[in-house]
Amino acid sequence: MRQVKHLLEGKGTDIFSIAPDAPVLEAIKHMAERRVGALLVMRGERLVGIVSERDYARKVILQGRSSAQTAVSEIMSSPALTVGPDTDVFDCMRLCTDSRIRHLPVVSGDRVVGVISIGDLVKEVIDAQAEQIEQLQRYITS
Repeated sequence: MRQVKHLLEGKGTDIFSIAPDAPVLEAIKHMAERRVGALLVMRGERLVGIVSERDYARKVILQGRSSAQTAVSEIMSSPALTVGPDTDVFDCMRLCTDSRIRHLPVVSGDRVVGVISIGDLVKEVIDAQAEQIEQLQRYITS
């Protein structure tokens, strides 16, 4: 099975982030503009957490807090679960499933090098299974 670094080669290494002291409303606007479900929370180059639409729904809306008055640091998940570039796709899938998360920052050393989502992982597993089925069909019909 392929590793995270292979996913990033095809997907790209764009990182969408926000500062921990930014208002949640700004985070939600960034997510909507970029069509993503989560942002990394960065203090300079350092990963300090992750904030998702789920965090917003549970920790702002359901608690009657103000999106404009609440800082991202108050609702972010911290520390963020991370994986390395050499992590196997199945291990990532297991981590997402067991932890009930949808986004994994990819960290090499102290540097964030990308982000993968559960959608990226599912697509990779489906593609790998389709390739395996095709190989088996070719073998059987040969």
